[in-house]
Amino acid sequence: MKKYLFTSESVTEGHPDKICDLISDTILDECLKQDENSRVAVETFASKDLITVAGQITTNANIDVEKIARGVLKEIGYDNENTGIDYRTCKIETNITKQSSDIALGVDIGGAGDQGIMFGFACDETKEYMPFAISIAHKLAKRLTTVRKENIIKGLKPDGKTQVTVEYEEDKPKRIETVLISTQHEENINLEEMKKKIVDNVIKEVIDEKYLDENTKIYINPTGRFVIGGPLGDTGLTGRKIIVDTYGGYSRHGGGAFSGKDASKVDRSGAYMLRHIAKNVVANGYAKKCEIQISYAIGKEEPLSIYIDTFGTNIIPEEEIIDKIKEKFTLTPNGIKKYLKLKEPIYTKTTNYGHFGKSNLPWEQIVKM
Repeated sequence: MKKYLFTSESVTEGHPDKICDLISDTILDECLKQDENSRVAVETFASKDLITVAGQITTNANIDVEKIARGVLKEIGYDNENTGIDYRTCKIETNITKQSSDIALGVDIGGAGDQGIMFGFACDETKEYMPFAISIAHKLAKRLTTVRKENIIKGLKPDGKTQVTVEYEEDKPKRIETVLISTQHEENINLEEMKKKIVDNVIKEVIDEKYLDENTKIYINPTGRFVIGGPLGDTGLTGRKIIVDTYGGYSRHGGGAFSGKDASKVDRSGAYMLRHIAKNVVANGYAKKCEIQISYAIGKEEPLSIYIDTFGTNIIPEEEIIDKIKEKFTLTPNGIKKYLKLKEPIYTKTTNYGHFGKSNLPWEQIVKM
């Protein structure tokens, strides 16, 4: 029987890159709350005691970027200068301009905001139709944040990462080979006590015991200490966690990041729509695994190409599945925005713990094909 190992990782909301993603997505949501036609492409950079926000915004909304950035830092838990950034005292720099008129020419008539390729994926490994490894990694990262914020485990700080290695047998998850958790913590914490509490309150709370056995390796802060973290330990930047945001490397990625971009950017809206379609191909029983690719030209409405791969798990020909997709779903930028209601301020719901697999997002809804 064919056996192999596959690994995916996730990060907590206090990771430097995720700080930046959340600031960018919060700015986007604040614009959309006031003006649903806002055009936003905002990048954030985080370093010691400094947040820099730059990009293009065309909107009738009146927003306070500095206030938004400080509010995000406060919510995450960066409220102490010892973490390398304090929401009350850090410096906030902004450099915001309007969208290029050259880009607007194509977007105004309903075309794609850029050229590019996007992928969507789904499989039947979990109830969320997500790959098993990334699903568990996200749940561990989210739980790690919960035990910190609710003070279930004292002495934890916002920055953290998780990693899960799954053993597959005949393409099905059989067991978990390795669980790795790295969490920032206070200087004088009892490390052995912290590790035990993470096993009991994070790992055992998240992972079904049937996947853990005497050979499962568990590593918590393998270097021993993780005191310096956040923007003090590593600079952060919007869009640097694209594999964490999608399928954990289990499926291909078009390369475009999501956070800080409104739905006219097909990097984001196209990827969301393809996830919706791939999930429904699997949920409707046409295949156990499905990957879809489309491509766009800037300013053009219809995609240039559609590709599907069901990895030999399909019960009807892939050509018929493509026909069903074309009959059921729109793939024009305006059609996608309308179908998935992407002018609504929903984007901060997507930022952390994956953009896919969450039941409260419109592209995760199951429809009959």
